[in-house]
Amino acid sequence: MKRKLQTIITLVLTGTVAVEMAAQSRLDTIKERKIDEVVVTALGIKREQKALGFSAKKVDEETFEKAQYNNWATAMEGKVAGLKVLTASAGPLETARIKLRGETSMSASDNFALIVIDGIPVDQTLTKGTGSAAYGAGAGGDLPVDYGNILNAINPEDIESVTVLKGASAAALYGERGANGAIMITTKSGKGKNGRLIVGYNSNSSFESVLKWPDWQYEYGQGTQTRDKSGRYYYSYGASEDGVNTGSTSSAFGPRFEGQYYFQYDPEVEGQSPERRLWMPYKDNVKGFFNVGTTFSNSISLEAGWRKFNFRTNLNYTDNDWIVPNTGFERFTANNSFGFNFNKLKATAKFIFSNTHSDNLPATGYNNQSLNYFMIFQNPNIDLAWYRPIWKKGKYQEDQIHPFSSFIDNPYMIAYEMTNAINKNNMLGGITLNYQFNNNFEIMLRSGAEYTVEDRAQKRPWSSANYREGYYSEQHINDRVFNNDLLLSYNREFKNLNFKISAGGSMRDTRSETERTNAVGLIEPGIYTFENAKALQVKPTKPYNYKVNSMYGLINLEYLKAIFLDITARNDWTSTLPRKNWSFFYPSVSTSVILSDLMDLNKVDLLKLRASYARSGFGTSPYRLTKYYSPSDYEDSYTMDALLFNADLKPKINTNLEAGLDVAVLKNRLNFNFTFYNNYTENEVFGIPVLVESGYSRKLINSGKVRNRGVEMELTGFPFKSKAFTWRIAANWSANKNKVISIPDEFKDEPLGYNYSSVGGAVYFNAVVGGSLGDMYGYNLVRDPQGNVVWGSDGLTAKSTQMAKIGNAFPLWKAGIENSFQIKNVRIQFSFDGQYKGIVYSQTHHKMTEQGKLAHTLKYRDSEDGMMVGEGVVQNADGSYSPNTTRILVSKYYSDYYRRANVETNSFDASYIKLRDARIGYVFPKTITESMKLREMSISLYGKNLWMWTKFPIFDPEAATLDDSDITPGVDIGALPSTRTVGLNFNVKF
Repeated sequence: MKRKLQTIITLVLTGTVAVEMAAQSRLDTIKERKIDEVVVTALGIKREQKALGFSAKKVDEETFEKAQYNNWATAMEGKVAGLKVLTASAGPLETARIKLRGETSMSASDNFALIVIDGIPVDQTLTKGTGSAAYGAGAGGDLPVDYGNILNAINPEDIESVTVLKGASAAALYGERGANGAIMITTKSGKGKNGRLIVGYNSNSSFESVLKWPDWQYEYGQGTQTRDKSGRYYYSYGASEDGVNTGSTSSAFGPRFEGQYYFQYDPEVEGQSPERRLWMPYKDNVKGFFNVGTTFSNSISLEAGWRKFNFRTNLNYTDNDWIVPNTGFERFTANNSFGFNFNKLKATAKFIFSNTHSDNLPATGYNNQSLNYFMIFQNPNIDLAWYRPIWKKGKYQEDQIHPFSSFIDNPYMIAYEMTNAINKNNMLGGITLNYQFNNNFEIMLRSGAEYTVEDRAQKRPWSSANYREGYYSEQHINDRVFNNDLLLSYNREFKNLNFKISAGGSMRDTRSETERTNAVGLIEPGIYTFENAKALQVKPTKPYNYKVNSMYGLINLEYLKAIFLDITARNDWTSTLPRKNWSFFYPSVSTSVILSDLMDLNKVDLLKLRASYARSGFGTSPYRLTKYYSPSDYEDSYTMDALLFNADLKPKINTNLEAGLDVAVLKNRLNFNFTFYNNYTENEVFGIPVLVESGYSRKLINSGKVRNRGVEMELTGFPFKSKAFTWRIAANWSANKNKVISIPDEFKDEPLGYNYSSVGGAVYFNAVVGGSLGDMYGYNLVRDPQGNVVWGSDGLTAKSTQMAKIGNAFPLWKAGIENSFQIKNVRIQFSFDGQYKGIVYSQTHHKMTEQGKLAHTLKYRDSEDGMMVGEGVVQNADGSYSPNTTRILVSKYYSDYYRRANVETNSFDASYIKLRDARIGYVFPKTITESMKLREMSISLYGKNLWMWTKFPIFDPEAATLDDSDITPGVDIGALPSTRTVGLNFNVKF
């Protein structure tokens, strides 16, 4: 059944993008881009698509609705040039941070795109972590947990469109928040005529499993090359008549599995077996712990429209059981939209409510209570089932079963007893009023708010490695962000010249509070209450509040309907800077020229040149202008910040230039666009070292300059198009490169520059003049002038005394290609994307190699004496080099050559190609739906991350580390496996 097509696309130079769309046909889902499409900005400015002087990309509803993921943002990966969705493989909620055009700042939180939902900007920087680092082995404490962020509050079925506005010029009037572009999310509104009610139902079921496992070895078991009296390798759990104990090591350099018998662990006696047992591998002793994850989602929607009123309500319930046992979440969302049209006054109201509940989300990172830690330490000869009872006999909730090391927690205890619960309520809503005084004057008022109330609870049982007497913590988070905008506009049309002038202002008020109470030690095991605490820590409310007030204006000029010029100006006043510096001004200019309308270009449907310039300023984090104290772990006590405040901080400045070309030929069946951008960021806020005698470790200053430039290309074509069959191809390619122009004077003569970030105490991100953001530094192998590895007289590698650049975390380029086929009522679609180069440092690879768990550690093990000679040279007393001849144990070679500090040997090429998604869908024909008294009905089978090619040896080259609340790309510190997903979606409307 065909329906009329009515599309209003809103692309904002400043504000929001809303797309109101009723599908033209259930079959006409593949369509050509309209070069003269009318666009309506959220601030009430109607434009034509061709008038825009900046790069913008629209992703329609089908991308999200027909293949729903736990976080809808991941569906955009590979489909937009220059866009990267950063996740950390840390759990089912998949906290996502969206980046456009790479890194512009050394401050990680300043590199993400602005998220705007129905015209309301949301604040990603309020995401709270656990306060724990990803690497914590040996230090006790806890680990990061992925509790999700505001993007999780959006139900994919509610999304009508997402428009990606790239660069500062595209989102100029958002000020500092729009300096890295904006992701404009428009949720669905009510449709229909004459008040006829439309009822929709959507059901989605998906199943996920681990995409890629490391290449484990199951030829040798636990041990450290220990020999018995006869000189043979042996194994003994505890001392026995065969020899001393060899069962307390985490290494797998023991005897080969050849059918022999040894004294081993016996789960019945919880100790050494009474008799020797068969020495054998258990090849499912890691993989067998993980489940097939399931997600079931059901939505029901009601919508109707009259001449002066429309509404839409959608209710969704999602139930997820993740791949880790006893983890997952439940989520309920309600999206309500109302529209009113009273002649000169138009009003819209949208409210989104989301509740996310979980009894347990997994911790991630490298520490005793993480599952990755267990996976690394699990030995080939150990049966996973030995851990399943969790508690020793007669020691329920008192003493866990972890027979091979007191530092390795039982994986089932981690999953079922070390829980991280959450109950989070998100509310996002706003009201927009538009009043048309006459044909020339109009005014817009929008008021919106974002609320988050989140309760967390963490339980740690008795006998856990880091909490021998247990631990219980509750955290309460209350975030509130208020946004208000007012815009007055005047437009006038002449014969060849049209113009529009707008002026207005905005107020943003951000308030955040965090409370935490800890029970350190439990009097009675298994009872998680503060009344049962041995010691109680109460941290008072820690606020995070600031305000930004703004005034802005814009001028839109149009000449001959082919030459367009937009000029904007904005001034901010931020409470995070001192009064003398808190006001900063930034302008933008963008233009587009439609050459195909000015000249007679044969067979060219569109030839458009565009260019833009924008300048924006940044404040800084609050509480940096004077001395503040933070609540400590002890009641009624506070600690002074180690960072020396600066009452003279200035705004950081971002300057962006962009130029591009859009071409359409063959009656718009082939479209191409090209964009070049150049961005400078200066006056960054640095924390530089100061003398210890000052009582501080660092002080804040303004310094530094970074250049970020790149190229983006997108191509869309229709190789074949008819009523029965249509084939569409969409491809994109982007390359980004930045350069550090200057750093603080205190570091300009340092060969390692300025360290602005580090992870795990091994990898350091340093800014060196002439280098790039993302350059990874660490220790490497010492080599002679010919490149041979230098070894010491002890047979181990020579140790470098100075860190060096190992590589860069970011790829040289990224690309994606999508194919869509429409064959009558059947739609087939699949997309590949990938990247070239970049590196990933893997803590997981280091530890599993050190312990002999990976297949590549089988090399050299067949030597008769269990020793080997490192390939390379030794340096002689006279400075010359000669071949290395010193033999060392194979186990020592792997533990030294791949030691944690050696970033070079544990870093790998991050290139990959992924079958990112695939889908086959069927729209039931009119004859069937009418007979069933339905408006429409469809079903689709889809998959995500179905296949991957990469040389990265562990889980996924898109690895990133969740470190407290930060997500750091290029580093794997205890990451959990990434997953592939297969699902079925059913949609019907009455």
